[in-house]
Amino acid sequence: ADCKINSQLFNRLNMYSWLERCFESRNTSCLKSSYPIPLRVTLYIILGVIIILTVCGNLLVTFSVAYFKQLHTPTNYLILSLAVSDLLSGIIVMFPFMIQTIESCWYFGDFFCNVYMSSAPTLCTASIITLSFISVDRYYAVCQPLLYRSKISVNVVLIMILICWSISVILGFGMIFLKLNILGVEEFYYNHVVCEGGCIFFMSGMVLV
Repeated sequence: ADCKINSQLFNRLNMYSWLERCFESRNTSCLKSSYPIPLRVTLYIILGVIIILTVCGNLLVTFSVAYFKQLHTPTNYLILSLAVSDLLSGIIVMFPFMIQTIESCWYFGDFFCNVYMSSAPTLCTASIITLSFISVDRYYAVCQPLLYRSKISVNVVLIMILICWSISVILGFGMIFLKLNILGVEEFYYNHVVCEGGCIFFMSGMVLV
């Protein structure tokens, strides 16, 4: 029986022998996975290209709509809002997500972790609401063209964009910075979830309900 127990313990230790700590000198550090260098380089190249294309493409759209006056139309303002949300996603969300995924650790500090976790739902919500407003714009343009100019004006679209970003920022940043995402499970979160070198989006069941 003792040999069986020792064998199980040895196998369990071997199971985690390939794991390292994000910060070797700290006992409260998270564990990280050490991937082979060729795999890490390949992932950096693939994800890096995706991020560059995302940032450059949306930056081009943002610059075009903002610079050329002939593009200053209600529909293009909504497209500009969508491009800005996707541009910020590429910079604030996708870039640190790439490093965290490949390195299995978070090296940007607690404050930027909160910004990162807030930005993801904020920008995602902004994109969804903007797409909804674009569908309303296209409905009037296609199905009721005679009412389009009276219903969808620049001022109306600017109010749409203001509502979109206000709701998104309040939901995203308010939830994280006010700690509403761990409401009711604070002790469990700080004792069993949080560790140095980690940045995990956590949502309590109370908030989901």
